[in-house]
Order: sequence, then structure tokens, then C-alpha cells
Amino acid sequence: MPPSVQTRREKQKAELRSELVEAAHKLVQEEGYEGLTIRKLAKRVGYAPMSVYSYFADKQDILFALAEDAFETLARRIEEHPSDDPIEALQAVMTEYAAFGLGNPNEYRTVFMTEKTKLPEGRSYEDMEKGNPAMKVLISRVEACVAAGKLQGDPRAIATMLWAVGHGTISLLITFPFYPFGDPQAFVKRMCDFTLATLSTQNVPPLTDTPVNC
Repeated sequence: MPPSVQTRREKQKAELRSELVEAAHKLVQEEGYEGLTIRKLAKRVGYAPMSVYSYFADKQDILFALAEDAFETLARRIEEHPSDDPIEALQAVMTEYAAFGLGNPNEYRTVFMTEKTKLPEGRSYEDMEKGNPAMKVLISRVEACVAAGKLQGDPRAIATMLWAVGHGTISLLITFPFYPFGDPQAFVKRMCDFTLATLSTQNVPPLTDTPVNC
């Protein structure tokens, strides 16, 4: 096959996959997890269901694709808020993460609160890590705080703890809207400030004995 033909086909395939991911975003925003089916996705883009299966093996594969796309969007939003103060730059990560989750509750619940029982076919955890620019930004901003003496310890461990607090906070706000948390964004900031204040008083060790490359 001539290189030009192969390149054109690869481009068309990438464009269709992008179209499917965009349609999947809209489906979960409108209908949540139950609304995301291969049949509905195919109908929305005007293709036969079997065509969708050539891009995604199953619903979980679609969820991983949505997560990767969401992390790219989140990373771009975070990068729009740089700061010379490393703590403020780190707080911006949490603020944007919360704004993303609270602004898209159906999608957040579907993509980030649905159990993932296996990795996508042919993908390793390391591959998934490379495809998560939002986590890279979070870790890099934690590293800046460590370099500035604002935090101490293992950057990945600190980043993971902040992620856990952020995810837990957003999940509660989404699933228990009747609870008197007060203003959602103010509550997120309170949790972030509390966690950073606590972490600043200790040297945080790695999560595991086996080093993990960022």
C-alpha cells in the first residue's frame, strides 16, 4: 500500500475515533452510564454497531477513552492557570479538577466512579500513565512545591493523596447533593487547604517499596 494511502486511512480512522469519543461524551453528559451503549453510540454518529467494535472492544474500552480525553481537557485547563507561587499553582489543579467534576456530574460519575476491572486490550499501566497529562501536571506542581521547601517527601505519594482527597470530595458533592456542605467550590477549597496544611507538617514517604517512574 502506498504511504500516502496508508496515511490517509490512518487519518480517517483517527478522525472517526475522535468523533466516537465526542459522541460518547455527549451521551454520558445527557444520559449517564446507562445511556452509553454501543448501539446508541453507533446511531449517534450514523454508523453500524459493528463499526464501533472495530475501535472499542466493549463499553469499558470506551470509558477508558473518555477518561484519557477528559484528562487531556483537564490538563489544558490547569495549564491556563500558572503561578509563580508553587502552592497557588498546586491549588489551581484542585480547583480546575473540582470545576470539571461539578460542572459535568453525569460524566464524572460515569467516567471516574465506574469500576475498571481490566486495562484496555494491549495497554499496560505504564501506557495509561503516559496518556494522563493531568496527573503529570499534578506531579510536576507537587515537585515544584517540594523543590521550594513548601512540602516534603515523595511527589507521587503527595500527588496521589491530593487526588484521593479531591476525588472523594467531588464524589460526595455529586452523590449527596442534599447534604449541607455549603458552597461546593468553597468546600473543595477548604478540603484542599486542610490537606495541604497537614501534608506540609510531615515528610511523606513513597506509597510502595518499589519506585515508580513518573
